[in-house]
Amino acid sequence: MKWPITFSGRVINGATGKGETVKKAIAFLLSVLIVACSQEVEQSTSDSSQQVEPIDLILTNGSVYSFNWRAPDGDGNPATDAPYQSGWQPDAQAIAIDDGLIVAVGTNQVIRQMATAQTQIVDLEGATVLPGFHDSHVHIAELGQILSRINLIDVKTPQEAIDQLLKATKAIDLGPNEWVIGQGWDEGAWANAYPTKALLDKHFPNNPVLLKSLHGFAVWVNSAALGIAQIDHNTQPPIGGEIVKDLTGEPTGILLNRATTLIQNKVPDASNTEFQSWVKKGMQQMLKDGFVAVHQAGAETKHISAFQALNQAQELPLRTYAMLSARDESLAKEWITKGPLIDPSGWLDIRSVKAYYDGALGSRGARLLEDYSDRPGHRGVSGEGYGFDESLVEALMRRGFQVGIHAIGDAGNRETLDFLQKVMTDFPETRNLRHRIEHAQVLHPDDLSRLANLKLIASMEPQHAVEDKTWAESRVGSERIKGAYAWRKLKQAGTQMTLNSDLPGSDHSLFYGLHSAVTRQDKQSQPAGGWYPQENLTIEEAVRGFTIDAAFSAFHENDTGVIAKGKWADLTIVDIDVMQVAEKQPHALLTGQVLMTVLDGKIVYRKESFSED
Repeated sequence: MKWPITFSGRVINGATGKGETVKKAIAFLLSVLIVACSQEVEQSTSDSSQQVEPIDLILTNGSVYSFNWRAPDGDGNPATDAPYQSGWQPDAQAIAIDDGLIVAVGTNQVIRQMATAQTQIVDLEGATVLPGFHDSHVHIAELGQILSRINLIDVKTPQEAIDQLLKATKAIDLGPNEWVIGQGWDEGAWANAYPTKALLDKHFPNNPVLLKSLHGFAVWVNSAALGIAQIDHNTQPPIGGEIVKDLTGEPTGILLNRATTLIQNKVPDASNTEFQSWVKKGMQQMLKDGFVAVHQAGAETKHISAFQALNQAQELPLRTYAMLSARDESLAKEWITKGPLIDPSGWLDIRSVKAYYDGALGSRGARLLEDYSDRPGHRGVSGEGYGFDESLVEALMRRGFQVGIHAIGDAGNRETLDFLQKVMTDFPETRNLRHRIEHAQVLHPDDLSRLANLKLIASMEPQHAVEDKTWAESRVGSERIKGAYAWRKLKQAGTQMTLNSDLPGSDHSLFYGLHSAVTRQDKQSQPAGGWYPQENLTIEEAVRGFTIDAAFSAFHENDTGVIAKGKWADLTIVDIDVMQVAEKQPHALLTGQVLMTVLDGKIVYRKESFSED
């Protein structure tokens, strides 16, 4: 049997960087593999030709990885039913979609027989089709804010930040007291030489300036902003915060951890309309970047209001899993009364809670069991000292809410594990709520197996490892670093994991996320061989982390995460075969582009026009 398979030079060249010989070789290899595995796929769709109702959409000529096979073992070895024989190969070519669901998956020949005159047929020209990607830890409105405001991500020096501010405000007629707000400077990279208010005062003497750091654990402000917040040499920081001061006791313009609220609470609140626009803009960007769902980590009252308003108006661009902010006490208590909101369609679930147990490693707020290696006598802050309300979080768990607790340091993680273990022991009904440790960044060896034993999910960011590598070891030393970003150790212990970006703190590109996971290298392929490469994930594990594992962490593994009949028709379509590229030329993952995003059976984004029959 022969099937019409076409490949675009764009797709093959993007994957290999070579010419026609490689293109033909890969085409032949793919066709051979599909012949070998097609009998089972065609058996599952053999009755599709009897379909009476018209099919909405058919995608043909794709390199489809369904991920509808068993998970790999703890060492990353593929299961025996995975389409892996000396390398990854697609296990299907075409997909039929109707009424938002996948109707059939199989070969071009079988699936095309399902088409009617009303069916939209899209020729994918050999593009790679993956289950729709989820980002399971985001701050979506902040992404929208950055897209609307001043983006300081990737600035290397304070002067570069000033240049960005001047460029962004040049065309704006700033009012006398109008705030200048930006975000993205790296608090970890700058921690040993923080800038001061003087540089901001020089260029913005009259306008308050607030520059949030990359991960939100520091702010850099000018004298005008300090004045509005009434912060001076007499001001004491809140518990869990630090106002950096000079030798004379005057605030320098840097506030860390919980002290950031002293300034941020003074910024005028956005209107409901403006806040909704940030949410929509952030989500629309995610669609362009290949994502079909997000988990909002820390949804305050304004987030919930925006999500509900957009959902009611059927204008929510992505499936949204909202994690209530435990810091918004009135909101948390309101939802203890209401109980979890579970949406079978997955458009808006409100059944999870985000709580903070300690601070960030970069700003030395993470709680460590022993002193910071680069700051003797200091161990960070945690628990009540960082605003963690045990009684409130326990009450939410008992009401049926999943909790995701931010824990970074080895002490922060241990104390979080102790807390969760106690609640689950005292109240057994809370055991199966798939509680999460957000970041699980530095773990003591004695605690590595506890997450699996307690059936907890490690919610981790591959990007953090490659972004933190330049300073992380200096914070914790050569021994403790072995338990940091320890993906393989956690996998070997049997821990369930979900992968995400913590956007906008990190570049949320799915290609960057996959590259970070499989190489432990930055975008410049450094360090050679990877940073502690024994902790690498395989490409299968990485893709699963953003798809089926992320779906599991939101209780939707029966609805999405794999490409199979009856699942939601949520797909991410890219121009390189990430499975093969990761094994043969992993740095080329960074060259990938999203070609199309399919959500609820609709093409919600396409980079360029695909041919239609």
